[in-house]
Amino acid sequence: MPEPQEPKCPAIPTAQQQPSLIQTTSMQTRSPHSSMQSSTPSVPETPQRIPYWLQQAERFLRVIVRIYLGLLVCFAPWYPPAWDANPLFAQSPSLIHFISIGAVRGIVSGLGLLNLWIALHEVIHPPPDSSR
Repeated sequence: MPEPQEPKCPAIPTAQQQPSLIQTTSMQTRSPHSSMQSSTPSVPETPQRIPYWLQQAERFLRVIVRIYLGLLVCFAPWYPPAWDANPLFAQSPSLIHFISIGAVRGIVSGLGLLNLWIALHEVIHPPPDSSR
């Protein structure tokens, strides 16, 4: 009877074989000049500073977006075409009843006011990393 043959797919190196495999491949790819380069200490790269004008532009856009969203969230519950006739709310009668409660409208408006306050606070008190 013939003996079963081993599968012809390459074996996956185990954790014990892995370091020797890495060492042999790195030794094969080295050139004579690379040994000189590896003996010199490597200089750590300094992180790139973000330009001041780019920090200010990003801060301006962040404030503008917060103001727009704050105004939208603050006034949308009190604008009937945007709140009462919203197709997202029209799918569920219980949701329509819930959003028509005055306290829910007040909470949503309060979140809009909070967003406006955060935008105003950022205008008055810039973050410490954006100052020169």
